[in-house]
Amino acid sequence: MSRIYVVVEGQTEEAFVSNLLVPHYARLGRFFTPIIVSTSPGYKGGVVSYAKVKPQIVRLCRQDADAWVTTLFDLYALPTDFPGKAAPAYPSRARGSAKAQYLEAQLQQDIAEPNFLPNLMVHEYEALLFTQPAQFSQWTSNAGVPATLARAVAQAGSPEDVNDGPHTAPSKRILAVMPEYEKPFHGPLIACDIGLTALRQACPHFHAWLLAVEAIP
Repeated sequence: MSRIYVVVEGQTEEAFVSNLLVPHYARLGRFFTPIIVSTSPGYKGGVVSYAKVKPQIVRLCRQDADAWVTTLFDLYALPTDFPGKAAPAYPSRARGSAKAQYLEAQLQQDIAEPNFLPNLMVHEYEALLFTQPAQFSQWTSNAGVPATLARAVAQAGSPEDVNDGPHTAPSKRILAVMPEYEKPFHGPLIACDIGLTALRQACPHFHAWLLAVEAIP
């Protein structure tokens, strides 16, 4: 039996962990607990400053040394004080997975706790939803949404390669064609409709994170 705390950005990721990962991994003896980061007293959600996030991660690692702590943060729009983000060696022109791997290594080094497993979503949580654009059809009256999102995946090469520009990040693309999209509501539901197996097959970086989770003793 392994206990795993997942430090998440907000309610969307919290619901995703609770609705999809918790029941699946409970059967495998891995018990997930999502925890939304605190941004200020009385407020939760969003990695707006690494300086505010780091103490929360370190405290979790140390207060339950027999458990593991991991993260579910978006690569897109990470703050400039995030470990490695402003480093000359940051592969700014590389694919999203290479950027994420670089920053994960820097985060691992900065947290420096033996029970910490860093993870970043490439480029954004919504990238997972691009695995099966057809699943959007039941949530919108705009019949063109699935085809538009499918074209974005075809042009990028994979859901995780849909890029991270301020107008072209996965969530921005969805909102452009589906203004009624509500991240905390639609995001987890569509992911559950797609299913964990399909998400892992289409999103190799996400799959690698879960493989690491499954390797936890």
